Amino acid sequence: MFETWIKACAVALAIVGAGTALAAEEFIVVQSTTSTQNSGLLDHILPAFEAESGIEVRVVAVGTGQAIKNATNGDGDVLLVHAKAAEEKFVAEGWGVQRFDVMYNDFVLVGPAADQAGIKGGADVVAAMTVIAKAQAPFASRGDDSGTHKAELRHWTSAGVDVAAASGGWYRETGSGMGATLNLAAGMGAYALTDRATWIAFANKGDLEIMVEGDTRLFNQYGVILVNPEKHPGVKAKAGQMFIDWLIGSDGQAAIASFTLDGQQLFFPNAR
Repeated sequence: MFETWIKACAVALAIVGAGTALAAEEFIVVQSTTSTQNSGLLDHILPAFEAESGIEVRVVAVGTGQAIKNATNGDGDVLLVHAKAAEEKFVAEGWGVQRFDVMYNDFVLVGPAADQAGIKGGADVVAAMTVIAKAQAPFASRGDDSGTHKAELRHWTSAGVDVAAASGGWYRETGSGMGATLNLAAGMGAYALTDRATWIAFANKGDLEIMVEGDTRLFNQYGVILVNPEKHPGVKAKAGQMFIDWLIGSDGQAAIASFTLDGQQLFFPNAR
């Protein structure tokens, strides 16, 4: 009897221990952008979700293009990025379940105080970039297929500028994140396009200043998508959808709105 009781207790403890281990190991992987991570937004909002749900969120912060590639390969459960056309394509091709608006901010065109191209104070980003190209003033580009890089390329196309032909000359591609690109711009007195959240959080501005802002074409929308478990059975669909529902729900939207730096709100929730 005593041996039977001991065995029963051991089995019960093993089950409880296994359940605890499983709970402790419950996590999702979110493929996201450098701006959400480097700005401090995710550090601000994720603890609330994790405390409420018991689900750990592990973030891979890369450029939007790379994040989409990673998610397409099944390396992640949720995609949180900012290139709407590419996001819609991701869903249309069956890699994602459904796309939801989450929040927005804007891009700004920054440059050195000397302002070689004479564009400071403008509100037309395409006109400003046309002038930069004509003056062959130094421009630092991420060149990494990120959401910011995709936006920048759209503006060059609208300006009728072939930046591929200028690569290595006045047009410099870093192939790096926003912070490294801004560091290069500050070091060489170059212009650059950046999301406002990273700009506000960036400490090494040097003599860089905002040159152009307020153009509606600088609007920067973020979206969130569950990676399709039908394409990748390893996707943690239930936990991933819980995170999405929280993010676009009242608690997540309030958490996003409450994130400020130096008294400035960096992201504006707009989930429908």
